[in-house]
Amino acid sequence: MTVLERAGTWQLGDRTVKRIGYGAMQLAGPHVFGPPKDRDGALAVLRAVVAAGVDHIDTSDFYGPHITNQLIREALYPYPYDLTIVTKVGVTRGNDGSWHSAQDSASLVQSVHDNLRNLGIDALDVVNLRVMGGTAQAPSEGSIEERFTALAELRQQGLIRHLGISNATSTQVSEAQRIAPLVCVQNHYNLVHRADDAMIDELAAAGIAYVPFFPMGGFAPVQSDRLSALAAKVGASPLQLALAWLLRRSLNILLIPGTSRVAHLEQNLAVADFDLSADTMVELNATGVGAA
Repeated sequence: MTVLERAGTWQLGDRTVKRIGYGAMQLAGPHVFGPPKDRDGALAVLRAVVAAGVDHIDTSDFYGPHITNQLIREALYPYPYDLTIVTKVGVTRGNDGSWHSAQDSASLVQSVHDNLRNLGIDALDVVNLRVMGGTAQAPSEGSIEERFTALAELRQQGLIRHLGISNATSTQVSEAQRIAPLVCVQNHYNLVHRADDAMIDELAAAGIAYVPFFPMGGFAPVQSDRLSALAAKVGASPLQLALAWLLRRSLNILLIPGTSRVAHLEQNLAVADFDLSADTMVELNATGVGAA
């Protein structure tokens, strides 16, 4: 059994994926804009990802824009039969690297076709609607019916196999489920940002994956100090310990840590072998308490 297999698997629609995947966002240039400083290095990381047995890559055509998808195609096409590529739509980029909402039906349709073209495929495995509004740390309420329906229609046409949603509230998740089957939710969640605790448990009961982003985002200095001290005690980096806690938190959690370096990739994948004691879990659960 490989390291990744020891972390277990979960379903993404009709695909079974290992619980540690790879997030491609860091392959683009600074601020997720423009080409990477080291193109050959970026291609090497992607090939190392697949060689290590990772079968779930998270990307988007607005990373770069277009850069990460083009790199994925150059490095990995023709894709391994068991590789699941998850992308997201709902955002465009300005010439200055700015981020802009692109939530109308026409823009979403165009984004899907951009992803298909740059990845070089006829159908996307999973497409997440990236809900704009609020912040990455705190999504805002508002109907997503028109937006999600546009993607559901593309699914009916065979251009998308499965649908997910990102940066969404519980109400929006429920609304999406009434429109089309939902296979994943991708939200901000970590040791100290745990607003989605109840959602994660509800999704697990329904067999739906939960994909946390910003595993170290939103930590206060005192929380970071606590995590660093505990990581030193168990012989891990703070990020490794935060990822290992996420794996233990719920079986439906899929990790997508990103990196542009092969050595860092190996460190991320190694968390599958971490055996966290009950005492360590208690200390980790308390890390987000008393940040003031």
